[in-house]
Amino acid sequence: MAKVVVLGAGLSGLASAALLAQAGHDVTVLERNSWLGGKSRRIELAGQRMDTGPALVTFPEVWQKYLDTFDSLGSITSKDHASLKFTKLNEVGRYYLRDEVTDLPVKPAHKWHQAWMQFAKQHDGLTPAISKLLTSSPLDPSAFPALIKMSKTYGFRLTTSSYLKSLKYLPEALKEVISIHTLNAGVSPNRALALYASMTASMASQGISVPVGGVNEIALALSRLAVAAGSQIKLDTAVTKINRRSVETNAGTFEFDHLVSSLDPGVLKSLQTSKPNRVAKHRSCSGVAIYAVLKKPLPADVVTHSVIMPDDATELHKSLDHALAPEQTMTFVNYYRAGEVYPNNKDTVAVLLTAPADGKKHDLNSEWVRRELDRVSEKLGLKQSIDELFEEYVVLNPDYFAQFGAAGGALYGATTPLWQSGPFHNPQHHNPFRPRLWRVGASVHPGGGIPAVLGGTLIASRAMLRRLGSKN
Repeated sequence: MAKVVVLGAGLSGLASAALLAQAGHDVTVLERNSWLGGKSRRIELAGQRMDTGPALVTFPEVWQKYLDTFDSLGSITSKDHASLKFTKLNEVGRYYLRDEVTDLPVKPAHKWHQAWMQFAKQHDGLTPAISKLLTSSPLDPSAFPALIKMSKTYGFRLTTSSYLKSLKYLPEALKEVISIHTLNAGVSPNRALALYASMTASMASQGISVPVGGVNEIALALSRLAVAAGSQIKLDTAVTKINRRSVETNAGTFEFDHLVSSLDPGVLKSLQTSKPNRVAKHRSCSGVAIYAVLKKPLPADVVTHSVIMPDDATELHKSLDHALAPEQTMTFVNYYRAGEVYPNNKDTVAVLLTAPADGKKHDLNSEWVRRELDRVSEKLGLKQSIDELFEEYVVLNPDYFAQFGAAGGALYGATTPLWQSGPFHNPQHHNPFRPRLWRVGASVHPGGGIPAVLGGTLIASRAMLRRLGSKN
């Protein structure tokens, strides 16, 4: 039996702890905050439940693959502790771009429908390959067919922007709608793999889901699995130093045979060396996240997920790359009616503004936030600014996200060159020169959302168990 310490009780940390404990190892999870889930945090406003962080689940087969793997490792049964119900939404989202409005998937009556169907037919067939890559090491021979299928689709057009540019049948505005999804990785289309274009089609084909009760239910389910399998989870336990075989915290010292880190790579290095976390020159975007309970419902035609796009995406990406406030940003509006997803009796809304990773603190009357709130309100057809409908609200700023480690509150930390992203990410899950250290979470696979977090956990945990073995 190996003694394993897991740093962080976010989704990846909890998922790792559950697998390793299920395999019979002695696992302790250390979390400096008072809640489970990391950025996926549950808050309460005016007596209503809301979840921060990820707002939806894609590639549901990855969640099932995780549960199947857990069940295969020991005697604890996942259905007894992690039974979640998912509700599928009617659309991926409604996109507002200049004078254009479209849902994804594009509806038959829309002028882009024929082009979209051609694109979707070509790319939603890649969904099994994407799922395989999300849950497999690129060096795994079983992943080679998926890699070959990808290479046949993209050829030498490796970035989202270069690949979409080659598709002459797609209207330019629709290309903008598709390419804006690279901000889910915190970077521009010319710095993101072409894979992100295909993921848009896969999401539209499969649909997107939300756990009944909210996305934080995933974190809670993973914690139940971890505890049932024998893990200890210690909240309010801040790591102050990492030694060769022990971790020092505000609550004492914890020895380990192996260490699993879900921390930002810069934070991890700082804890190992006692040197300040170096500020990366190039870092992903941050956000200004406004969560509110509404006094009254929004208009009946407002969908669950709306995306208000900038008129000039080039200006947005350039500003974000230089950590400057953009003229216009991309804003998500996640609107949940009373009783929809959450057990609330009032409507709630999250207005999520893509922001530069500048570490600043904003409020509703900060110049560019005010401008964006008014623009969102106009696009959604409101008669007043949306914040005038807030009964109670909270604003999470880049300075809030900075507490998770990345300089300036960059949601996905420092960016990497294209050839070190996606399946070939750097840092990798395991470095043979540091045999006791393993990495999981967004620090090694940013921007893939919950499927990448869980898939990366499967990759790292399988490798660990090949080294440690299963005791059950």
